[in-house]
Amino acid sequence: MVRRVLAWEGAPGARVSVTLLPPARMKALNRRTFGRRGLTDVISFPLPQPDGTLHGDIYVCPAAARAWVRGSGARALREELIRLAVHGALHVLGYDHPGGPGRTRSRMWRTQERYVRRLTGAGR
Repeated sequence: MVRRVLAWEGAPGARVSVTLLPPARMKALNRRTFGRRGLTDVISFPLPQPDGTLHGDIYVCPAAARAWVRGSGARALREELIRLAVHGALHVLGYDHPGGPGRTRSRMWRTQERYVRRLTGAGR
């Protein structure tokens, strides 16, 4: 799925790994990386290589996704995990979004949701 996003974005040679983390490890990564306490659902790191290729790491916390799905009542867990992987891939590719309410109106969010629809078959 991440490979498809990379191809759609014109980066088929990029190499990106996706790692699923339990809550305690995700909290520790969030604190160590960003100095933030608490659980987050996805963290990604672009790792540009000296030869110009792009590598990246995406960390997803399924427990955080599950909690979000339970709270929203609108999404399936599978869809949310796809959304988080796509979100992480777009960050690796250099996309960013503002915090707060502008997040869901950003170019990144619109691109993310278009890819989630493609990958889940929604809207067909």
